[in-house]
Amino acid sequence: MCFSFSILLFALLNREMIDTLRHKGLRKQLVNELIGKGIKNQEVLNAVNAIPRHIFMDQAFERFAYQDKAFPIAAGQTISQPYTVAFQTELLEVQKGDSVLEVGTGSGYQASVLCEMGIKVFTIERQRELYDKSQHFFDILKYRPFQKYGDGYKGLPVYGPFDGIVVTCGAPYIPKALLSQLKVGGKLVIPVGDKEQVMTRITRVSEKEFSKKEYGNFKFVPFLKGKNN
Repeated sequence: MCFSFSILLFALLNREMIDTLRHKGLRKQLVNELIGKGIKNQEVLNAVNAIPRHIFMDQAFERFAYQDKAFPIAAGQTISQPYTVAFQTELLEVQKGDSVLEVGTGSGYQASVLCEMGIKVFTIERQRELYDKSQHFFDILKYRPFQKYGDGYKGLPVYGPFDGIVVTCGAPYIPKALLSQLKVGGKLVIPVGDKEQVMTRITRVSEKEFSKKEYGNFKFVPFLKGKNN
Protein backbone atom coordinates (compact mmCIF):
# COMPACT_ATOMS: atom_id res chain seq x y z
CA MET A 1 0.00 0.00 0.00
CA CYS A 2 2.76 2.47 0.99
CA PHE A 3 4.72 1.60 -2.16
CA SER A 4 1.70 2.17 -4.42
CA PHE A 5 1.04 5.57 -2.89
CA SER A 6 4.70 6.50 -3.23
CA ILE A 7 4.31 5.80 -6.94
CA LEU A 8 1.12 7.90 -6.99
CA LEU A 9 2.84 10.83 -5.32
CA PHE A 10 5.86 10.60 -7.62
CA ALA A 11 3.56 10.58 -10.65
CA LEU A 12 1.57 13.54 -9.43
CA LEU A 13 4.60 15.62 -8.59
CA ASN A 14 6.22 14.87 -11.93
CA ARG A 15 3.28 15.23 -14.30
CA GLU A 16 2.05 18.77 -14.31
CA MET A 17 1.53 19.10 -10.59
CA ILE A 18 3.13 22.43 -11.36
CA ASP A 19 0.18 24.67 -12.03
CA THR A 20 1.04 26.00 -15.46
CA LEU A 21 -0.25 29.09 -17.21
CA ARG A 22 -2.18 26.77 -19.50
CA HIS A 23 -3.97 25.20 -16.52
CA LYS A 24 -4.76 28.61 -15.08
CA GLY A 25 -6.12 29.80 -18.40
CA LEU A 26 -8.35 26.75 -18.72
CA ARG A 27 -9.66 27.28 -15.19
CA LYS A 28 -10.50 30.87 -16.00
CA GLN A 29 -12.50 29.64 -18.99
CA LEU A 30 -14.26 27.15 -16.72
CA VAL A 31 -15.14 29.88 -14.23
CA ASN A 32 -16.61 32.00 -17.03
CA GLU A 33 -18.65 28.98 -18.12
CA LEU A 34 -19.98 28.53 -14.58
CA ILE A 35 -20.91 32.21 -14.43
CA GLY A 36 -22.80 31.74 -17.68
CA LYS A 37 -24.69 28.82 -16.11
CA GLY A 38 -25.80 30.95 -13.18
CA ILE A 39 -23.20 30.56 -10.44
CA LYS A 40 -22.99 33.91 -8.65
CA ASN A 41 -21.14 33.36 -5.36
CA GLN A 42 -17.73 34.97 -5.84
CA GLU A 43 -16.08 32.93 -3.08
CA VAL A 44 -17.15 29.72 -4.83
CA LEU A 45 -15.90 30.98 -8.19
CA ASN A 46 -12.59 32.06 -6.66
CA ALA A 47 -12.13 28.59 -5.16
CA VAL A 48 -12.81 26.85 -8.48
CA ASN A 49 -10.35 29.24 -10.11
CA ALA A 50 -7.67 28.43 -7.52
CA ILE A 51 -7.79 24.62 -7.40
CA PRO A 52 -5.84 22.50 -9.93
CA ARG A 53 -8.60 20.00 -10.74
CA HIS A 54 -6.28 18.04 -13.02
CA ILE A 55 -4.40 16.49 -10.09
CA PHE A 56 -7.56 14.69 -8.92
CA MET A 57 -8.00 12.91 -12.25
CA ASP A 58 -6.44 9.92 -13.91
CA GLN A 59 -3.77 10.91 -16.39
CA ALA A 60 -5.92 9.53 -19.22
CA PHE A 61 -8.55 12.21 -18.49
CA GLU A 62 -6.21 15.04 -17.53
CA ARG A 63 -6.68 16.98 -20.77
CA PHE A 64 -10.42 17.10 -20.01
CA ALA A 65 -9.96 18.34 -16.42
CA TYR A 66 -11.35 21.80 -17.07
CA GLN A 67 -14.35 20.74 -19.08
CA ASP A 68 -17.62 21.02 -17.19
CA LYS A 69 -18.10 17.26 -17.02
CA ALA A 70 -17.93 14.42 -14.52
CA PHE A 71 -15.23 11.79 -15.06
CA PRO A 72 -14.46 8.35 -13.62
CA ILE A 73 -12.09 7.99 -10.69
CA ALA A 74 -11.24 4.93 -8.59
CA ALA A 75 -13.67 2.45 -6.97
CA GLY A 76 -16.33 2.91 -9.65
CA GLN A 77 -16.97 6.51 -8.58
CA THR A 78 -16.73 9.87 -10.36
CA ILE A 79 -15.34 13.33 -9.81
CA SER A 80 -18.40 15.55 -10.02
CA GLN A 81 -19.07 18.03 -12.79
CA PRO A 82 -17.62 21.42 -11.70
CA TYR A 83 -21.05 23.06 -12.11
CA THR A 84 -22.54 20.54 -9.68
CA VAL A 85 -19.77 21.17 -7.13
CA ALA A 86 -20.21 24.93 -7.46
CA PHE A 87 -24.01 24.71 -7.32
CA GLN A 88 -24.08 22.54 -4.18
CA THR A 89 -21.49 24.76 -2.51
CA GLU A 90 -23.48 27.88 -3.36
CA LEU A 91 -26.65 26.33 -1.92
CA LEU A 92 -24.90 25.79 1.42
CA GLU A 93 -24.64 29.58 1.90
CA VAL A 94 -21.65 29.18 4.19
CA GLN A 95 -18.84 31.60 4.89
CA LYS A 96 -15.27 31.54 6.15
CA GLY A 97 -15.00 29.87 9.55
CA ASP A 98 -18.23 27.86 9.26
CA SER A 99 -18.19 24.10 9.73
CA VAL A 100 -19.37 21.78 6.95
CA LEU A 101 -19.78 18.01 6.89
CA GLU A 102 -19.24 16.45 3.49
CA VAL A 103 -20.68 12.97 2.96
CA GLY A 104 -18.74 11.25 0.18
CA THR A 105 -15.15 12.52 -0.07
CA GLY A 106 -14.63 10.87 -3.44
CA SER A 107 -11.66 12.43 -5.20
CA GLY A 108 -11.41 15.21 -2.60
CA TYR A 109 -12.28 17.99 -5.06
CA GLN A 110 -15.48 19.18 -3.34
CA ALA A 111 -13.76 19.24 0.05
CA SER A 112 -10.88 21.19 -1.49
CA VAL A 113 -13.28 23.85 -2.80
CA LEU A 114 -14.69 24.24 0.71
CA CYS A 115 -11.21 24.34 2.28
CA GLU A 116 -10.11 27.00 -0.20
CA MET A 117 -13.09 29.08 0.95
CA GLY A 118 -11.86 28.93 4.55
CA ILE A 119 -14.50 26.47 5.69
CA LYS A 120 -13.76 24.02 8.51
CA VAL A 121 -14.35 20.75 6.64
CA PHE A 122 -15.26 17.32 7.99
CA THR A 123 -15.53 14.64 5.33
CA ILE A 124 -16.58 10.97 5.32
CA GLU A 125 -15.77 8.32 2.73
CA ARG A 126 -16.93 4.67 2.73
CA GLN A 127 -14.51 3.48 0.01
CA ARG A 128 -11.12 2.75 1.54
CA GLU A 129 -9.28 3.32 -1.74
CA LEU A 130 -10.75 6.80 -2.15
CA TYR A 131 -10.21 7.65 1.50
CA ASP A 132 -6.51 6.82 1.20
CA LYS A 133 -5.99 8.58 -2.14
CA SER A 134 -7.79 11.76 -1.09
CA GLN A 135 -5.48 12.07 1.93
CA HIS A 136 -2.52 12.39 -0.42
CA PHE A 137 -4.26 14.94 -2.63
CA PHE A 138 -5.03 17.06 0.44
CA ASP A 139 -1.39 16.79 1.52
CA ILE A 140 -0.19 17.98 -1.88
CA LEU A 141 -2.55 20.96 -1.81
CA LYS A 142 -1.85 21.62 1.89
CA TYR A 143 -5.50 21.41 2.91
CA ARG A 144 -6.34 19.93 6.30
CA PRO A 145 -9.94 18.68 6.43
CA PHE A 146 -10.88 16.19 9.12
CA GLN A 147 -11.26 12.85 7.34
CA LYS A 148 -13.23 9.82 8.46
CA TYR A 149 -13.42 6.38 6.90
CA GLY A 150 -16.94 5.29 7.70
CA ASP A 151 -20.67 5.18 7.01
CA GLY A 152 -21.96 8.51 5.73
CA TYR A 153 -25.53 7.72 6.78
CA LYS A 154 -24.40 8.12 10.39
CA GLY A 155 -22.70 11.48 9.89
CA LEU A 156 -20.24 12.69 12.52
CA PRO A 157 -22.35 13.51 15.60
CA VAL A 158 -19.29 13.91 17.84
CA TYR A 159 -18.15 16.91 15.77
CA GLY A 160 -21.55 18.46 15.09
CA PRO A 161 -23.71 20.34 14.88
CA PHE A 162 -22.66 21.79 11.53
CA ASP A 163 -23.44 25.01 9.69
CA GLY A 164 -23.87 22.94 6.54
CA ILE A 165 -23.93 19.35 5.32
CA VAL A 166 -23.38 18.42 1.68
CA VAL A 167 -24.03 14.94 0.32
CA THR A 168 -22.18 14.16 -2.91
CA CYS A 169 -24.05 10.97 -3.86
CA GLY A 170 -27.66 10.13 -4.71
CA ALA A 171 -29.65 9.32 -1.58
CA PRO A 172 -32.86 7.25 -1.73
CA TYR A 173 -34.12 9.24 1.27
CA ILE A 174 -32.97 11.97 3.65
CA PRO A 175 -31.18 10.39 6.65
CA LYS A 176 -32.58 11.59 9.97
CA ALA A 177 -29.11 11.34 11.52
CA LEU A 178 -27.87 14.08 9.18
CA LEU A 179 -30.82 16.35 9.94
CA SER A 180 -30.10 16.03 13.66
CA GLN A 181 -26.51 17.22 13.09
CA LEU A 182 -27.52 20.58 11.58
CA LYS A 183 -27.30 23.76 13.60
CA VAL A 184 -30.43 25.89 13.72
CA GLY A 185 -30.15 27.94 10.53
CA GLY A 186 -27.89 25.31 8.97
CA LYS A 187 -28.54 23.73 5.58
CA LEU A 188 -28.36 20.18 4.26
CA VAL A 189 -27.80 19.97 0.49
CA ILE A 190 -28.58 16.49 -0.78
CA PRO A 191 -29.60 14.91 -4.12
CA VAL A 192 -32.62 12.69 -3.40
CA GLY A 193 -33.89 9.90 -5.64
CA ASP A 194 -32.96 6.59 -7.21
CA LYS A 195 -31.95 6.60 -10.91
CA GLU A 196 -32.19 10.38 -11.06
CA GLN A 197 -32.10 12.76 -8.12
CA VAL A 198 -33.71 16.06 -7.23
CA MET A 199 -31.26 18.50 -5.65
CA THR A 200 -32.82 19.31 -2.31
CA ARG A 201 -31.95 21.84 0.37
CA ILE A 202 -33.23 21.34 3.91
CA THR A 203 -32.91 24.29 6.31
CA ARG A 204 -33.20 23.77 10.05
CA VAL A 205 -35.59 26.52 11.08
CA SER A 206 -35.72 25.57 14.78
CA GLU A 207 -34.84 22.60 16.97
CA LYS A 208 -37.88 20.71 15.65
CA GLU A 209 -38.76 22.46 12.38
CA PHE A 210 -37.24 22.11 8.91
CA SER A 211 -38.06 23.71 5.56
CA LYS A 212 -37.39 22.14 2.16
CA LYS A 213 -36.71 23.54 -1.29
CA GLU A 214 -35.96 21.65 -4.53
CA TYR A 215 -33.64 22.75 -7.35
CA GLY A 216 -34.05 20.45 -10.31
CA ASN A 217 -32.75 17.09 -11.52
CA PHE A 218 -29.21 15.76 -11.29
CA LYS A 219 -27.54 12.37 -11.60
CA PHE A 220 -25.16 11.00 -8.97
CA VAL A 221 -23.62 7.67 -8.03
CA PRO A 222 -25.70 5.99 -5.29
CA PHE A 223 -25.38 6.79 -1.58
CA LEU A 224 -24.54 3.40 -0.02
CA LYS A 225 -24.45 2.32 3.61
CA GLY A 226 -21.57 0.82 5.54
CA LYS A 227 -17.88 0.71 4.65
CA ASN A 228 -16.17 -0.95 1.71
CA ASN A 229 -12.61 -2.19 2.11
